[in-house]
Amino acid sequence: MNNNLEALNNHLFEVLERLNDDELMKGEAALAEIDRAKAITGVAKTVIDNAALALKGAELIAEYGDGVKVRLPALLAENNG
Repeated sequence: MNNNLEALNNHLFEVLERLNDDELMKGEAALAEIDRAKAITGVAKTVIDNAALALKGAELIAEYGDGVKVRLPALLAENNG
């Protein structure tokens, strides 16, 4: 399992595709799929907020860090996963 923002973005688009699938969105299955999508997007928002906070911290260190070399937080690294 890739645990990075690119994988999260891909997963969110998969959720969107399922919500747009007329065969899946019938009857009680539709309600279950909607509940699942809400849960996934709730967790995704927390992950994205966490990444935004890490990036903000790196930006502040880069701006005010007194010449300290700053590296991108690991959770934002392109090869994380």
